Amino acid sequence: MHTLVLVFLLLAILGFLFPGVRNRASRPAWLFAVPAALTLLFSTLAWAAGAFSFPLALLILVYTFAPALAAFFQGSAVQGPGHKPTWLDFAIILMLWLPLEFSAGQYLIPKPAQGFLHSVAYGIAILLALTIFLGFRALPGMKFNLPAARDLAYGAVAFLACAPILIAAGRLLGFIPLLHAPAHPSAGAIARTFGAIFVGTALPEEILFRSLIQNWLMQRYGFTTGMLLLSAFIFGCAHLDNGPQPLPNWRYMILATIAGVAYGKAFQKSASVFSSVTCHALVDTVKHVLF
Repeated sequence: MHTLVLVFLLLAILGFLFPGVRNRASRPAWLFAVPAALTLLFSTLAWAAGAFSFPLALLILVYTFAPALAAFFQGSAVQGPGHKPTWLDFAIILMLWLPLEFSAGQYLIPKPAQGFLHSVAYGIAILLALTIFLGFRALPGMKFNLPAARDLAYGAVAFLACAPILIAAGRLLGFIPLLHAPAHPSAGAIARTFGAIFVGTALPEEILFRSLIQNWLMQRYGFTTGMLLLSAFIFGCAHLDNGPQPLPNWRYMILATIAGVAYGKAFQKSASVFSSVTCHALVDTVKHVLF
């Protein structure tokens, strides 16, 4: 059942690639219907996992409806001459990101259910982000489009450019061990690893850090190298609380910042966020398989 739920969430996210879904999501009714449906989904899954409680239900209710209410308060459609995303837009992004980053409410969930429900929460966060910013707010520049061959090529080129730098820096910082042969060297096993990383890590992180945070910075303050570096630094700082090294993990932060420059440049040059998703997934797959 867990796999089916996660596949359902993935298909719902990919549904926003189609104009018809985006058009429906631009309606105020959807802005509140989606949080209601996602709250019901999470609560039902928590109940099935033996983790339901009224404090948890209240927490997820606030998490889903607070960003929607903030978006409704300022109105729809960022687009238009002289219009830029607002600081309230950035606050909404933080509402969606920070509770997940700091595992808010984790203590309310029994440990056996935490991993699955955390994955569900990530799917809910991305669906809320797409409903609010791609649908209702119509934030320009998110690039949540089906990729052309050229977009995927940008991702591959960015990977080839940054991989040697990341490997050298990772060895210098003591973050990665020496290169070794894959534990499961078959092409099928490596492809499955790449696919899992692509949809489970790279896609949600690139929607957050490139389609939302980097795009917000550039739409508001200009498409400059400074904004690219700032967004990469924010991406790096998000890895300070990640292992396996002691926390705060400054080694991971440095490497993630370097990678964030490559991901951000691929996003900036292409017409689809799947360009940076491809680069991100390739970097993580190589690290997982060879280091």
